[in-house]
Parts: sequence; structure tokens; C-alpha cells
Amino acid sequence: MRIYKFLLVYIFGTLISCSEIKEPSLKNFVIQDDVFKSGISLIDLPYGLHDLEDTSLDQSTLIVGVHGSNSRGYEWVYPLLTLDEETNLVSFFRWDDNNCHGSSSSFLLETIKRKLVESPKIQKVVIYGHSYGGILVASLLEEWNLQIPLLANAIAAPLKGMDQLSEACDYKPLASVKTGTRLHQWRTIKNLDGAFKDLDYDPQNAEIMGSQVTRLPKTYKGKKLGHNWSISWVADEISNTK
Repeated sequence: MRIYKFLLVYIFGTLISCSEIKEPSLKNFVIQDDVFKSGISLIDLPYGLHDLEDTSLDQSTLIVGVHGSNSRGYEWVYPLLTLDEETNLVSFFRWDDNNCHGSSSSFLLETIKRKLVESPKIQKVVIYGHSYGGILVASLLEEWNLQIPLLANAIAAPLKGMDQLSEACDYKPLASVKTGTRLHQWRTIKNLDGAFKDLDYDPQNAEIMGSQVTRLPKTYKGKKLGHNWSISWVADEISNTK
């Protein structure tokens, strides 16, 4: 009898726990108190490209968020909600940021190809890569061989290279942007960016021919504009200029 009661309690508790787990999607995101829970739902995803909303015939632009190293996901919640429009299909690329970016860049390209077959109405791909994710995005620019245009946004990304990255992963900065692609570098102020402030150089300052560069301001919504908030500032800037 005790075992029976134990099993009932265990099963009931498991059902409650499962009911509290929400799939990562824009409609389930909470910006305020539960932003960290929403972020965890993104980072708990398996490696690959994941839609964060239902597909529709009105969607003509594929939006892809690419996280950086040791991301907790929460820094993407507000930006992805802000970038959503009726004509956008918002997605998130979960990748192995503990290893070199090269294989993940190729993996992303292949998953985008499959997505375009599934969603033939998509006419443009816009990618936002943050921090180390910006390195992956720059690598994708070199590999891009599709007919539809690619707009890549590298946010607070060390595109110039950093010692460990350059040595371990044989990273070399992108020299120029090729036809059919565009690159916008969104650079934080180095001394305010916790990821770069202790370096004796700014790893964001990569001279890439054909790219556009914007230096972010010192503050955002009355607070210091650092590494993680940079994505939100860019999302607002893009949303407000449309």
C-alpha cells in the first residue's frame, strides 16, 4: 500500500512539473519577472534551428538569433519579441559554443537551406549574432551560397579576433562582404563592455570592406549599456527605423 501511495505521489508530482514547463516560443515569453525562465527555455533547446512561432504564408523574412558563449538566454527574450512582425518568422539557433564555430556555421547553413524548402515564401534571411555568435555569423557570410539575400548583424562581437580564439580555432577576420550579403557591425563602447574592458585593444574593431559600423551609446534606458543589453538596443534601433 505504501509503495502504491508513493507511486501516486510521484506520478502526480511529475505531471505538475511537466505542466509548468513551457516550450520556448514568443507567446510564452515573459519580459519582466520570468525573463530568466524564458531564457533557460531557449538554452535548454537541443542544437539546431528552432522556430519560435507558427509559420504562415505572410512570412517573407527569416529572423535568426545566434547566442554567444555561456549564454543564459535571457538577453534574447526582449529582442526577439521586438523583432517580430507579421512578415517575419522568428527563430533561434542553439549551438555548441564550447567548441570552435566552424562546424556550427556549416550546420546553420544546412538548416537554413532545409527551412527555405519548408517555407518557400521566405525571400530574405536576417541573422543576429551576439558576441561569439557574431563570429559564427561572420563565418556564415563566407559560406553563403544561396540565391536569396543575407543580412548579418554582429552585435558586440570580437570580429577582429582574440588570442585564444585565433589560435585554437584558426580564426581569421573576414576581409570583405561578398555579393548577395550584407554585414552590420554593432559595437559597444569597450570600457563599458564587461567582456572586453580588460583587454588592451578592442576586438570589435575589424576592418571589413563593405560592412556598415555603428557604435552603441553609453547608456540604454537610463542604465549602462554593456555586453548583454546590446542586443536589446539594436532590436529597438532596427524596430524604430522601420
